[in-house]
Amino acid sequence: MACVGALAMLAGCAQAPTKGAGAGAPADPDGLYTALDQATARYDQALQQARKGDDAQSQKTLESALDSLRTASDRCVNTPGCDTARFLSAYDRALRLKDGSFIGTEDDEPSFDNDEAVASGGDAGTLNALPQVRRTEQLLAGDKLSDLVANNGAVQAALQVWLTRMRPNLIRAYVDYRYLRYEMEPAFSQAGLPEAILFGLVAKESGGRVHAVSRSGAAGPLQFMPATGERFGLDTVDGFDQRFDPAMAAQATAAYFNEQLAQLNDNLALVLAAYNGGEGRVGRLVQGMPDASFWDPKLYFALAPETREYVPMVLAAAWLFLHPQRYNLQFPRVDDVPGHVDLANAASLNELAVCLGNDGGARNGWYRTLRNLNPQMDPSQIQPQGTRINLPRLLQPDYRRSCIQGKWVALATQLQDAQLPTPPARIAAADPPPRGGSGYTVRSGDTLYAIAHRFHCDDVRELVRGNRLHSATDLQIGKRLRLVGCRRR
Repeated sequence: MACVGALAMLAGCAQAPTKGAGAGAPADPDGLYTALDQATARYDQALQQARKGDDAQSQKTLESALDSLRTASDRCVNTPGCDTARFLSAYDRALRLKDGSFIGTEDDEPSFDNDEAVASGGDAGTLNALPQVRRTEQLLAGDKLSDLVANNGAVQAALQVWLTRMRPNLIRAYVDYRYLRYEMEPAFSQAGLPEAILFGLVAKESGGRVHAVSRSGAAGPLQFMPATGERFGLDTVDGFDQRFDPAMAAQATAAYFNEQLAQLNDNLALVLAAYNGGEGRVGRLVQGMPDASFWDPKLYFALAPETREYVPMVLAAAWLFLHPQRYNLQFPRVDDVPGHVDLANAASLNELAVCLGNDGGARNGWYRTLRNLNPQMDPSQIQPQGTRINLPRLLQPDYRRSCIQGKWVALATQLQDAQLPTPPARIAAADPPPRGGSGYTVRSGDTLYAIAHRFHCDDVRELVRGNRLHSATDLQIGKRLRLVGCRRR
């Protein structure tokens, strides 16, 4: 969570100057510190107003404090000797009040307990490790993210895409990320990397679907190719492809980013380009160019169109994660505190998704969340009594109420036991042979993704279609698969 506060402050420091910010800037840090103290005093005034129930006046006072903080922060970045960390703490406190995190408390110092829900999508960052501020500043120094947002056509276009046809995808990715956050964010925090970039990657790469697989064979929430995944410790163990493990994928991504940052002069945009288009290609293009910029037309147009679209989309998603309210965007409130249940009765994830019903906002069910939090489980396979199931803590009472006994359990069991018609022998015999003429018999612990990886299949979806499966998880032990589009070594 520390990186959210760091990047949020950086965005505030580097944003395009607010009205009056460019004129009359103090020539020394002392004048800026005075402005900071004045803004902090208005913050405290807003806090007291909120505690007295005067929410309207509190928000008005708070907005004034935030404006002053933004202006002083912008000047601090360009003033030699100014300590940006002093502004970071004040800015973080103000944003947390704006989110309502302090209202009604006896203490105006932030609490960083993991049980605390954050609804603003990143504007309300927490601050655990001030030394990471400098690292985050360095990562974005070459990009000046706020300047890109204001002036760069590609980033502006990406913002429009996220806020129009991709808005539902962005919001769903945000919800999925919030439930996965406790597994994924620590890797970025420990590596000193901005959490907002992690969210941007998740939103663009997989949309928050842990089991996403691309046509090219990239897999998982952060879409590792098999060879790159293996290079960073993501293997197939007992039939499970570790690219689908959110925590391990985040650790591998953090390691990849730090490796590439060291080679690409801490230029975040170039690292994003390497992540999408291949570090070899980007490395060759920037060889001998220590000040290379992704946005330089000579470099930009030498990259594949997909990469030229990818980098601004990730940066735009990261910016929206930090500043949703500036774009008339409201992320749902997500109670993302992790929890678990030990099954009172044997059940599959499919059955649990049925008996748990809709989420609190009645927008989606819990199927994807259950799948994301239990990536090694086949959703149709019945798990024995006592199996630990990861789920949001808020669902623990719902499980006890609706998934142990009663009508919803009976419905879930009935649907679980449904059998598909078996084709007559003459129809099954008429099916065309698989390409290459090879087959594989499903064993205990297999997943279709692991089989596709083992036999170098072009696309899991070809296996689904070629074997008349309903989904990539529709596997039964002993079933003979046609290895459609696969190549044995």
